[in-house]
Amino acid sequence: MRIYISADMEGVSGVVHSEQTAPGAREYDRACSLMLGEVNAAIAGAYEGGATMVLVNDSHWNMRNLNLLELDPRAELISGSTKPLSMMQDIDTGFDGACFVGYHARAGTAAASIDHTYTGQIFRVEVNGRELGELGLNSLLAGSFAVPPIMATGDQQLVAEARELLGESLVTVQVKTAIGRNAARCLSVAEARRRIQAGARAAVERLGKQADSAATGAGITKHPGRHLHEDRSGRASGAGAG
Repeated sequence: MRIYISADMEGVSGVVHSEQTAPGAREYDRACSLMLGEVNAAIAGAYEGGATMVLVNDSHWNMRNLNLLELDPRAELISGSTKPLSMMQDIDTGFDGACFVGYHARAGTAAASIDHTYTGQIFRVEVNGRELGELGLNSLLAGSFAVPPIMATGDQQLVAEARELLGESLVTVQVKTAIGRNAARCLSVAEARRRIQAGARAAVERLGKQADSAATGAGITKHPGRHLHEDRSGRASGAGAG
């Protein structure tokens, strides 16, 4: 199975303030290290679950945050910007599932770590009357290429947003509890990575079982991304819906 990972920084355990996330900031290198650790945990879990290929897209700021020298060597990395599909570059090249690691809640979410939607100048985005953040918009793009979202990690608000948009069957991993926009109660590095690795393994294993069921004619449940592909009347509208 080919697995896609879109990696952001604001949802990583230990990252609690925007001053940590900007290149050149005093704590930026530490934040990059924390981000890398969670990405590597997701890669490891994906391979444990049956992945045959993992592509990571560095999706934060200038998109040059992940050190290729320290990335799990089994994975490939997209680094740098600008990219036509931005946080989802190359999602159109054929993948079986998409993971969103280190993601944050949409702009305007109360008590959420560094909430925003792409930039500080965007305050609200709606698609067919539904407010979406980066997770929702990027999941829609993945779905348009028939790639189901299978896992999302971040704070409690990101987890709630993910479940609301993508369904309870989506694997979610909460690595911190936001107290406010710039404060959070964080899991230890080791525990956050352990949970992400376990979550990625479970998500990919489930994806493999669904594929096996489909291949044998037993049928599968609709993929989590289906929830996003509905018009205002609640009827499925199509692109990427399984």
